[in-house]
Amino acid sequence: MNGPAGGPVDGPGDDPLRVWRRLADTAVLLDGFHALKHAVRFGAEVPVAVTADRAAALALADELAPDVRDRFVDLLREIPEETYRTLVPRPHPTAVAALAVRPSRAAQLTALARTPRTTPVVVLDNPRNLGNAGAVIRLAAGFGATGVVTTGTLDPWHPTVVRGGAGLHFATAVERLEVADLPPGPLFALDPEGDDIRGLKLPDDAVLAFGSERSGLSTELRARADHLLSLPMRPQVSSYNLATSVAMTLYHWSMGSF
Repeated sequence: MNGPAGGPVDGPGDDPLRVWRRLADTAVLLDGFHALKHAVRFGAEVPVAVTADRAAALALADELAPDVRDRFVDLLREIPEETYRTLVPRPHPTAVAALAVRPSRAAQLTALARTPRTTPVVVLDNPRNLGNAGAVIRLAAGFGATGVVTTGTLDPWHPTVVRGGAGLHFATAVERLEVADLPPGPLFALDPEGDDIRGLKLPDDAVLAFGSERSGLSTELRARADHLLSLPMRPQVSSYNLATSVAMTLYHWSMGSF
């Protein structure tokens, strides 16, 4: 029997380090207790999970995530702390790490393109900051958005983005696309010169686009936008953080849904 990468399925008695080394180059790194918790909650396939302190990790599950505690019992394998530190670029305070199978691109594109749509898609146009991208994915998952699309070179599944998203990539669709291939729906782009967002109700099938932290919207995306919108801001304040802008916009959308 073969696993998702075409290799053998790993059983509970397999050496977790052997499994880790076999999958590390292709799997999604789940860095920390909360990333693993969310991934498990939202159905991620997790072939291997390790910790430097199994008792402490299970105590956290008892306290913060009793709904997935049994899965943690099955998944978590204890390894020496010095070994754990060799597996992750930045050791997490919870000393938990896991590898998950990345959803197929075909499945992600199907989810993004499905209509009719009852929640927006968030587009990050050529984002630069990995942590900001992760925070946006966490926000989108919290609001139940259909997905998050990035344009440009940033990989939305980069380990730093997944860490910033606390494993909530598995709670929404996350993919990188060209501007020409964005999901269907009316495209609302945030821009300082746009109309005040408070004067408009955002439809459930909206595509909400946000420019990069440094240069704003690309010429290509601006040209495709159906509407330019601005967030209320005090004069002489330059801008909001990207994740803050997304949070404000999704909140405005959600209030219109009641």
